[in-house]
Amino acid sequence: WPKMEPLAENLLVELAAVLRDDVTTTDELIPSGETSSYRSNPMKLASFALSRRDPDYVPRALDTQALETARQAGSLPAQVQEALEKLGQGSLAPAAFQIGSVIFANKPGDGSAREQAASCQRVLGGAANLAAEYATKRYRSNVVNWGMLPFIAEDVKDWNLQPGDRIYLPGIRAAVDGGAEEVSAVLLQNGTERPVTLRLPGMTREERDIVLAGCLINYYAK
Repeated sequence: WPKMEPLAENLLVELAAVLRDDVTTTDELIPSGETSSYRSNPMKLASFALSRRDPDYVPRALDTQALETARQAGSLPAQVQEALEKLGQGSLAPAAFQIGSVIFANKPGDGSAREQAASCQRVLGGAANLAAEYATKRYRSNVVNWGMLPFIAEDVKDWNLQPGDRIYLPGIRAAVDGGAEEVSAVLLQNGTERPVTLRLPGMTREERDIVLAGCLINYYAK
């Protein structure tokens, strides 16, 4: 498995897919059938993620992952620096934040309990899911176990989200560690910014520690 980084103090996420169907199944998130022979190859399997639903998801996620790779190397791409300056965070050191992708779906995770529906997002640099609600507890648990934040926003359907929109979450590590169930964020959209509220209802202490560690593998490796 690729190395999974612990959650940073601040987080900048970019929408890699926006799914407006009433329900999104795990089979749409990662198709079965042709992918079954790649279960021992996480990156190859991830290349099929959302292939039947949004073929541009993987390229978008990889583009965002490249920004995070550059950040880890101590270099901030111009588009990231520009976004931080708009947020008044232009002096933020690369080590003080993280860049990841996020999927929005109204109600994701219906169907089978295959953890690959979440792991494929994570190996592509996924940092969170955003939903109006989760279709199953199992899918939400898989999101958490792979170190991604299971955000909910009841009014998210009114945000008119589009791929490429960004959400900045200052102080996210402290909020998760401190047990916060509401997180203040900034939505960067069409050159403008506005405050939004994301929720993390019902996260247990163990779930929070898993996300802080970066994934369940890291949590047990401590």
